[in-house]
Amino acid sequence: MKKLYPALSIVKPNGMKIAQGIKTLEIRTWKPEYLPLKDLLIVENNRYLTQKEDEDIGQAIALVDIESVHAWRINEFEAACASYWADGYWAWVICNVRPISQPFSMIAKRNIYFIELDHL
Repeated sequence: MKKLYPALSIVKPNGMKIAQGIKTLEIRTWKPEYLPLKDLLIVENNRYLTQKEDEDIGQAIALVDIESVHAWRINEFEAACASYWADGYWAWVICNVRPISQPFSMIAKRNIYFIELDHL
């Protein structure tokens, strides 16, 4: 039976860092519409998607939950695996990480998008 999953694209190598439990915060300029966000499919792709209709091919590598979001703090730099810190961003708290044992190719899009898949 198929299930509708919310998905989020993450540029390499940070998707894998999430799957490995190294990156515990995802930093964005925006917040999800609702929380908690359960069974979020992490899709690792090769480039930033900056335009509304941008797409890429990525790898589905993990399912995670986002329990909360808060203003990103400078002392959370390492948890975000960030290359710099700036005020005004949101930190999505990643928990319940479930790596996908056999990653598979799929579309990567901007923002949260939905994909129908066989139950993972």
